[in-house]
Amino acid sequence: MTKLTKSVVDAAVPRAKQFTIWCSELKGFGVFVLPSGCCTYFVDYRNGSGVRRRMKIGRHGTITAEQARKLAIATLGKTLKGDDPAEERVTRRNALTVKELSERYLAAADRGLILGKGNRPKKASSLYVDRGRIHRHILPLIGSKRVPDLKAADINRFMADVASGKTSTVQKTRNKRGKSIVKGGLGTAARTVGLLGGMLTYAVEQGVIEKNPVHGIRKPADRVKDRRLTEDEYRLLGKLLEENSTDEQLQMAVRIIRFLALTGCRRGEAIYLKWREVDQHNSCIRLIDSKEGKSVRAIGLPVVDLLDSLRMKDDDGFVFQGTVEGKALVGFPRLWKKLVKDTELAKVTPHVLRHSFTSIANDLGFTEATIGTLVGHARDTVTGRYIHTVDTLLVMAADTVAGFIRGLLEGKRFRQTSYALDRESREATLARLFDQSVAPANSDKNERIAA
Repeated sequence: MTKLTKSVVDAAVPRAKQFTIWCSELKGFGVFVLPSGCCTYFVDYRNGSGVRRRMKIGRHGTITAEQARKLAIATLGKTLKGDDPAEERVTRRNALTVKELSERYLAAADRGLILGKGNRPKKASSLYVDRGRIHRHILPLIGSKRVPDLKAADINRFMADVASGKTSTVQKTRNKRGKSIVKGGLGTAARTVGLLGGMLTYAVEQGVIEKNPVHGIRKPADRVKDRRLTEDEYRLLGKLLEENSTDEQLQMAVRIIRFLALTGCRRGEAIYLKWREVDQHNSCIRLIDSKEGKSVRAIGLPVVDLLDSLRMKDDDGFVFQGTVEGKALVGFPRLWKKLVKDTELAKVTPHVLRHSFTSIANDLGFTEATIGTLVGHARDTVTGRYIHTVDTLLVMAADTVAGFIRGLLEGKRFRQTSYALDRESREATLARLFDQSVAPANSDKNERIAA
């Protein structure tokens, strides 16, 4: 035995069989000499369980004898702490890549094992968006990285790349002439990192990693969506709806837009609304499945009138029937853009109607709890979780807000700059209500109007 140096290894003469040269100064450090003349440094040790391990360090020529010695010392130092470097190397080599993790994550989500909002399985629409973010941002940038190797610095770099538009592209879709425009930006970066964090939380739960590297990462604040329609914009929208109400191509889209404006519903809730979910008798719609699960929403008289004009005898399909029988309307975003093209509303999205509804309700003096119930926001309070019916006061609120918005759509103007009811008006309203012994929600329309 002699101290392993470059000259010792260079002078080694290959034999018919592999042999080993041990270092006299560092126990467990040696080099294999193969019949081909190739020499490989290694370290020999026993792990915490007393099992003998032998781990290759590197090939002579690729690394020097001194570099190999330093690596051997570092490896042996880990064994004194109870670590098993050879086992760790095998584990890391077999570790999942981000691409493999994403495949497992999506497969679990398809089986309903990934829980989303309200501890419910993620919806198909949410998974569709997740798949897009994974394939368009996550896989191109970090898909080949091994999950245990991900560090906070990798996450920050990934977020910066998405925000700067590094993954921006235009892709063809399955539809003829269809294309998908992929953009970056701070909002996209924040939401994609949020999804990545969910995937890594799943990895922690599955024992793939011990700690989620996304935890503690400062994500850019998403843009607050506070756009609302002004009174003049409501009047312009009403004019556009009236002008296109008989257009065969836009007629159904016009009805959906009017419904959205008068209810504050989400676009998908209106497009896929079925007659079995409509309870005109009790002035409400009972959504079987919404973003918050089952949801009951009070609707005002203008909405009841609109639904009355659409209902067909024994109709159990979609309220807003598409061009194909039994199917919902397809291409609503395109029809919306066509309707508002070359107008002051050209940059407005249908979702602004929801913000505008809640803003009008706030202007009229209704509480945040009432407004949240009208538009189906998630109820986090204990009391909120026990509300399953629509009471008279809630229907009255829906009547008031929808009636006000219908007036704006019809071009009416209001003298007041603040629409909140003063104390005297509110007390008079309650007095009229109690004079009727709190009329039930399904009372005759004329009685509700009189109240």
